[in-house]
Amino acid sequence: MDERQLRILRELGELGSVTAVAEALHVTPSAISQQLRLLQRSIPVPLTERAGRRVVLTDAGQTLAGAAIEVETALARARHAVTDFTEQPDGEVSVAAFHSAASAFFPPLLRSLAGPGRPCLALADEDVTQDRFPVLTRDYDLVVAHRLDHAPPWPRTVIAGTLLREPLDVALPVGHPLASNRQLSPRDVADQPWITVHDGFPLMATIEAIASVANRRLDIVHRINEFAVVAEAVAAGGGLALMPRWTARPHPDVVLRPLSGVQARRHIDVLHRPERAARKAVRTVLAELHRAAAAIQGRDTGTPQPDAGTSAGL
Repeated sequence: MDERQLRILRELGELGSVTAVAEALHVTPSAISQQLRLLQRSIPVPLTERAGRRVVLTDAGQTLAGAAIEVETALARARHAVTDFTEQPDGEVSVAAFHSAASAFFPPLLRSLAGPGRPCLALADEDVTQDRFPVLTRDYDLVVAHRLDHAPPWPRTVIAGTLLREPLDVALPVGHPLASNRQLSPRDVADQPWITVHDGFPLMATIEAIASVANRRLDIVHRINEFAVVAEAVAAGGGLALMPRWTARPHPDVVLRPLSGVQARRHIDVLHRPERAARKAVRTVLAELHRAAAAIQGRDTGTPQPDAGTSAGL
């Protein structure tokens, strides 16, 4: 038996005829009769009987119709509970982000969502390879992820929205000979020692593109995923690095220079499972992420100049 069949039985008991039930439920009498037959198959005693030209409920049918009221009442309570949950403005929302995005997005989220009646944030950092970001949507309401322009799209099992399309620049120590250039090419930087991420992380594809355009293998001397640490290593003369332009704290001893000749940009996207956005609290946090992204991009004043010291953190 199902909810619809029980409702038909209840209406039959109240209205007294199949035709009246069909009119009330805006279906045909034959559809009502078919549902009654399906319900009867699951019940070992007769639920209806003929009374002249009418179909009426037996004692067993009347008992089940009474129980149907309790079922509908319980289901209505369940629906209202779900509605209250989805429309609750201050429910908990879990957000995961990779390190540089966490550094850039978590503080404005915490500031903008502080106070009563606002979503309660549960924040986490997750430094994973690109293919692992969609998996994280099982554990978090929202996942801030990154991928390169030419990388495969996210799977259709998740909803993805772009927060930023962020340029990747070459990070150099302030006193480096190449720091006076307004722009760098792969050939300019191919003979330098490099600091880069571990294999499997998106930035490696851009490193490989630099090597391909320059027609030489890069000398990778350090593997560091955390960009705040990378900035310190660059400042100390440990090598050049690719670093994101916006999602960063400035470092006084590091400059960023745009890279020409290769596609050097990453998407910062927010992923979630479709059902997560049914909650008002999740939609509120999602909107705040987009507002924060607009503010982050709005801080950009253009191409970094030779005397500017800027950096970023993963």
